[in-house]
Amino acid sequence: MTTESKTKSKNISELRQDIVTGDWVVIATGRAKRPEDFIQSKREAKENDIDSCVFCNPEETGQEKDVLIYRTADKNWSLRVFPNKYPAFSRGKVPCSLEEGPYFAMSGTGYHEVVVTRDHYNQIALMEKMEIAEIFDAYQERYLDLMNKKTVNYISVFHNHGNEAGASIVHPHSQIMGIPVVSPYLKLELEGAEKYYRHSRHCVYCVMSEYESQAQKRVVFENDKFIAFCPFASRAAFEVWVMPKKHSPYYERITDKDKPELAEVFQRTMSSIYNSLGDPAYNFYIHTSPCDGKDYPHFHWHIEILPHTSTWAGFELQTGIEISTIQPEAAAKHLRKQIKT
Repeated sequence: MTTESKTKSKNISELRQDIVTGDWVVIATGRAKRPEDFIQSKREAKENDIDSCVFCNPEETGQEKDVLIYRTADKNWSLRVFPNKYPAFSRGKVPCSLEEGPYFAMSGTGYHEVVVTRDHYNQIALMEKMEIAEIFDAYQERYLDLMNKKTVNYISVFHNHGNEAGASIVHPHSQIMGIPVVSPYLKLELEGAEKYYRHSRHCVYCVMSEYESQAQKRVVFENDKFIAFCPFASRAAFEVWVMPKKHSPYYERITDKDKPELAEVFQRTMSSIYNSLGDPAYNFYIHTSPCDGKDYPHFHWHIEILPHTSTWAGFELQTGIEISTIQPEAAAKHLRKQIKT
C-alpha cells in the first residue's frame, strides 16, 4: 500500500451500529475534528439572573409547595423538589381517550416536578461528590413515590444545562416526569436487550461494560462499582454512558452504599466534560426499566450524557442517522486527560 493509500484509508468514515437498538451512526473521520475544536465559547456568567431567579427563593417567587426538601445541619435547605409551575402534564387526573377520525390520542396526565439545588452558580460539573450523591438520593426518593401513582407507567429523570440543551432557567435543576406511556426509545432498548439475551444468554449492557473495562479504549473513569465510557456507536461527540458494573434493571433499587460510588464516577465524568469542552450545554437522563408492573430482567439501567457539540441537518433529519466528527476512542482519551486524581 502506498503512502497516499494509507493516508486515504485513515480518512474513511465508519458506520457503527448500536449493539442494543440496531441504530446506525456515522463516525465521519473524513471530517474529523481535533478534541480542542469542540471547546465552546465561554458561557456568560449572567450575574444579574440571580436577582430575578425563581429557584433561589422558591417561596417568594410563588413556586408550589415542596414534595421533598433536604436540609443542612444549620437548617438551611440544600435541595428541594416541587411541582413544576408550568407542567407538561396535568397532575393526578385519569387519562381519557381523545380519538379523532383515524387518529388516537389521550389526555396528557401525569406528574412534572423540579429538583433544585441551592447554589445558583454551583452546577453539577463543579459539585463535590456528596452533593451529587444527594441529587441521586432525591431522584430515587421521588421515583419511589411516583411509581405507585395510578396514572404512572414510566418515569423520566433528566437534566438540561445551557440554552442549547433546553434549559430556560440558569439555576441548576433537574426534572422528573411521571407519565402513562413508555418512551419509544426505551422500548427499543428493552426489545434489543431481550433479543440479545435470548441469543447469547447474557445481558448486553453487562457485556459492554465488561468489554470496555478490559479494553480501556473508551473508558473515561471507573471504580469498583460503576464505569463511564464513550459508547462504541456514539451518537454525538463526547457522548458518555455511566452504568453499574453489577447487573441491575432498576435505578430505584440503588443502595445507599452504592450512591457515593456512582457520584464519584459521575462527578469525575462531568468535570472532565466541563474542563475539556469549556462548559458546554448538555443533557443527561436516566434510562431505567418502566414502572408498569411488568418485569424487565434483561435490562440494565444507565445514565446517558449528551454534550451539545453540533446541530442536526438534512441528512440526520431525513435518515435519523447521526454524524459524529470525532471517534469515541479519541474523545475518551481526551476526557481521561482531564480527570484529576
